[in-house]
Amino acid sequence: MNFFDELQAATAREREALFSVPVIREALAGEVSLEGYRAFLAQAYHHVRHTVPLMMACGARLPARLEWLRGAVCEYIDEEYGHERWILNDIAACGGDAEQVAGSQPTLPIELMVAYLYDLIARGNPVGLFGMVNVLEGTSIALATQAAGTIQKSLGLPETAFSYLSSHGSLDQDHMVTYRKLMNRLEDEDDKAAVIHAAKVVYQLYTEMFRGLPRAVPVTVNEVRHATC
Repeated sequence: MNFFDELQAATAREREALFSVPVIREALAGEVSLEGYRAFLAQAYHHVRHTVPLMMACGARLPARLEWLRGAVCEYIDEEYGHERWILNDIAACGGDAEQVAGSQPTLPIELMVAYLYDLIARGNPVGLFGMVNVLEGTSIALATQAAGTIQKSLGLPETAFSYLSSHGSLDQDHMVTYRKLMNRLEDEDDKAAVIHAAKVVYQLYTEMFRGLPRAVPVTVNEVRHATC
């Protein structure tokens, strides 16, 4: 088994938990409230604005034996630069306060996720950052390709309110093709273990973020019982 497939197998439980969150299931069915969409964009802003700084930090700490990976990081930085501004524009386009979001604090799961990734690079194995890439780009592909258009229609919003989500469908699909090739070039077992562990951590924190988003569909009695058990 190549490492990309090994990574998917090793994180299958965490990925299933994420896509089992009610608000994600509802989003994939096009059932999202305006409040929920704005809340999602706000949290996306709070982690996307760290993508380039995290990649820069990662690239600086990669060892010489992974020079080929540093080159890929440079290309990724160039493609990702400024995407947080797309999100702020989307927030404004759907009637939100972009300035307020830019000056706000993230929810705890996103704050912890970002802090964990910086610490991983500084004190652990910087290759682990690619575990984050696996989670965030895989999730955005699913939301963009399966949900963006339906959500736009159900909320009656203009296309300008979906520049981030819609663009990341095709963009992240291209990224994942490259990502697969990069991960399959990893040979060191410690590097592989770092990617798997980081992916598991990010999956869990990202799942908690989605659990905290406002829902369009009323919470059922069974869900309340499940949450309190």
